[in-house]
Amino acid sequence: MTRRSPSPDQLPLRLVESPDEDIERIIEARVAARAEADALRWRFRLVVIESVMIASLVLAAGLVLEQPAGIVLRGAAIVGGGCFLTGLILIGLTGAAGRLLAKLRRKR
Repeated sequence: MTRRSPSPDQLPLRLVESPDEDIERIIEARVAARAEADALRWRFRLVVIESVMIASLVLAAGLVLEQPAGIVLRGAAIVGGGCFLTGLILIGLTGAAGRLLAKLRRKR
């Protein structure tokens, strides 16, 4: 089969080379920002779930061992709060390390 040349009245069809590379970059940047925000939300949810689970385990263990309720509640609150704060610190450190690595990559 011979290939016919297109009519001068037709617009050229470029399937391989897209002239809208800028639009693609903008879309990719928006998708990356949204994925990063979703990842942060999921990390926070996981920290909250872990904190509640650990606090409930301490509470259940204390009640099963027939310890005084006040001491068990205080211990569960301290453990849950400590787990929550530690998780928040880890989320913050992860974000800071990610930004630092991104800056170092851009400088090269």
